[in-house]
Amino acid sequence: MSRRRGESIVPDAEFRSYYGRQIIKSPTWKVPDVPAYLFLGGLAGGSAVMAALADLTGRPELRRTGRVAAAAGAGASVLALVHDLGRPLRFLNMLRVLKPTSPLSVGSWILAPFSGLTAAAAASDLTGLLPGTGRLAGTAAAVLGPAMTTYTAVLLADTAVPGWHEVHRELPFVFAGSAVSSAGGIALLATPTAQAAPARRMAITGSALELAAEHRMLRRAGLAAEAYDTGTPGRLLRASRVLTWAGAAAAGVAGRDRRIAAVAGSCLAVAGAAARFGIFAAGRPPPRDPRYTVVPQRERANAAVAAPTGADG
Repeated sequence: MSRRRGESIVPDAEFRSYYGRQIIKSPTWKVPDVPAYLFLGGLAGGSAVMAALADLTGRPELRRTGRVAAAAGAGASVLALVHDLGRPLRFLNMLRVLKPTSPLSVGSWILAPFSGLTAAAAASDLTGLLPGTGRLAGTAAAVLGPAMTTYTAVLLADTAVPGWHEVHRELPFVFAGSAVSSAGGIALLATPTAQAAPARRMAITGSALELAAEHRMLRRAGLAAEAYDTGTPGRLLRASRVLTWAGAAAAGVAGRDRRIAAVAGSCLAVAGAAARFGIFAAGRPPPRDPRYTVVPQRERANAAVAAPTGADG
């Protein structure tokens, strides 16, 4: 059979796994339990920090919004996690031992005290009882707040799932920015505009961090970026980006206009949820396609072999 000059007679390699089985197992975490857990925990962490700053600057309405949002988010996050685990005892068993090398163990030890502290702070604010204790609990929760916004990103990135592991450097920044913008968005929805200026700044700052980190993440993800650009993950993340831009823009011009602030808050809250659901969904296809596992491994191996040669040259 004739062929044109330069045309290869060897077909492109088709990646297949042993007997057609997956190279790694797919995540067993449930939807919507785990994506909701990721979103609510981040929202709670950002809200706790906002509440503590509002307390320091004499903004009682914003402080109350932050404390209630932190307590509600943390409590709902625990419920979502327990529902995914199947029974409460499994969550309690994770608290029997603190294992610093396990993100799940460390995360459990962050989530458990944080939930109690935020509940105490919110209860004090709503009832007016024990204000000193409430302030102490709110401050302690704010100390744990940054960890609440990012530990779930570490939890995903520490797995073998290529769609998550390949973006382990940028994912915590994406989650942190999303958590801050979502917390600001909830505050814009529930706080009088006279005290909402810090929430607007949080919304804009968090949105900028999230969008910049996500852009860098997709540029550096290599083959894994396909999982974030196609199918359900692609649609969710594109919607999240559009809503984040819209929410940040509305927050920037809201001023004391309650209606624009409500639009900004709604956009940012929905954007935060869409981002978490989209990122979680991006971890589903790669384990079923051996390309996502084999190609990055070969690229890293080739780079490791070539590095000493390049250095010598």
